[in-house]
Amino acid sequence: MEPINIVKSVITPLDRKNVDTDQIISKEFLKRIERTGFGQFLFYHWRFDAQGNEIADFVLNKPEFKESKILVAQDNFGCGSSREHAPWAILDYGFNVVIAPSFADIFHNNCYKNGILPIKLTESECDEILAKGLAQPYKMEVNLAEQTVTGEDGTIYHFTIDPYYKETLLNGWDEIALTFKYEDHIAAYEAKRVAY
Repeated sequence: MEPINIVKSVITPLDRKNVDTDQIISKEFLKRIERTGFGQFLFYHWRFDAQGNEIADFVLNKPEFKESKILVAQDNFGCGSSREHAPWAILDYGFNVVIAPSFADIFHNNCYKNGILPIKLTESECDEILAKGLAQPYKMEVNLAEQTVTGEDGTIYHFTIDPYYKETLLNGWDEIALTFKYEDHIAAYEAKRVAY
């Protein structure tokens, strides 16, 4: 995984509640066997019409949000089925951070395991950020080390994160990489084992 610390970007304001994993990545796109390539299908049925043409008024199709790395949504983001493809699609599209008042538990954990920073802010804070982002392109800076989200107007929001997940994201460690921290201990244990 790529380490995350400071992410600066225009936000993408997705002013919707209860965004489920089937809306994030629809079931017909789950046939790929690798983790990459899902970004093109992110929010597919909201982004494209039945003929495959972009729906102009959907937020991801607006040019001012094309390079965004920060997605801001409403309550209960990532609900529904537990498919890990949802964070794969979000990351592959280019988002490193998702901000919402709450997340479905499995989706929340899958974000951490795949190198995405899910930030919980209060509903009123998310409403405020969404209003700013919908009015005009609004830049924010996420600082994981300081656990702050700062708007271009100077507004600062604070978030909490489990120290374990903070360390893994700052260092770009997945669960396999974490085992290498104990490589010396593993080698010492293996050396003591009696071969059969």
